Amino acid sequence: MSLSFAILVTAAPYGSERAHTAYRFACQVLAQGHRISHLFFYQEGVSNANFLHAPASDEVDLVRQWQTLASEHGIRLDVCVAAAMRRGVVDEQEGRSAGKAQFNLSAPFVLSGLGQLAEAAIEADRFVQF
Repeated sequence: MSLSFAILVTAAPYGSERAHTAYRFACQVLAQGHRISHLFFYQEGVSNANFLHAPASDEVDLVRQWQTLASEHGIRLDVCVAAAMRRGVVDEQEGRSAGKAQFNLSAPFVLSGLGQLAEAAIEADRFVQF
């Protein structure tokens, strides 16, 4: 029986293992034939969407891994807009609205509201937070 999973990532890509554990969990969910209906980044997890991360060449590039996972499996990467803006992660539109000269939200991450998170919790068979 195939299940749909909603995954909430609240940890930054570096400094703890939680975000990387979430990534590995997502890969295993897909490898076992299940589906990821939502991937939502909230609180410190919004840092996973920061285009300006530049890990050393011998370190895991978790931002790139999320991007690859999303493109290979058609998964939308939702980022809480309020949490992202508080932490300096903005897309072009929000950056302009806030009077910023630059933006740093990495594609294919998209800013969205907590409504997406509520929808994820309602629609998925399993909701997992990291």
